[in-house]
Amino acid sequence: MTEQSQFTSRIDQLDNQVDEWWERWRGIPMVDRLFFGASNLGDFSLIWHIVGGLRALPPGRKPGSAIRFSTLLGIESLLVNQGIKRLFIRNRPGSADENTTKHQLREPVTSSFPSGHASAAFCASTVLANRSKFGSMWHLVAAVVSCSRIHVRLHHASDVAAGACLGFLLGKTIGRIVPKG
Repeated sequence: MTEQSQFTSRIDQLDNQVDEWWERWRGIPMVDRLFFGASNLGDFSLIWHIVGGLRALPPGRKPGSAIRFSTLLGIESLLVNQGIKRLFIRNRPGSADENTTKHQLREPVTSSFPSGHASAAFCASTVLANRSKFGSMWHLVAAVVSCSRIHVRLHHASDVAAGACLGFLLGKTIGRIVPKG
């Protein structure tokens, strides 16, 4: 067995262990509502565009900040979903069609690795945390959106971990390049 195949085999084992552990939470109505809802709000970074728009509303804030924030999210999405994901062709652990709950899911069309929801969530939360006194809250929301993809079986845990790390790094980079405001 080559080093690369040993590495991917170990990642697969870890993904399976996380999925087995997570199984105990699936089918609990309140938990399903939370994670299916978070997954849907993460589609197209909807939750983050809403947050960016709401943050631009109070008096003294500039509407342009919401436009800049949405533009940054668009760039992140383009980089991850049309760039990085094309380098890795990984099957998803399940599909939206296999969903046995009453909750609706959008069927992803890109590779499973890395998680675009996790990348967008941690990119957005890192930028928001750098510009807000609610930094921990933004990261908690990002974690829920990210983990929702494991719960709904559209990502492996390693996809989510890689996406979260990538998003965090992109958010830190953006924070250094783009002025606050």
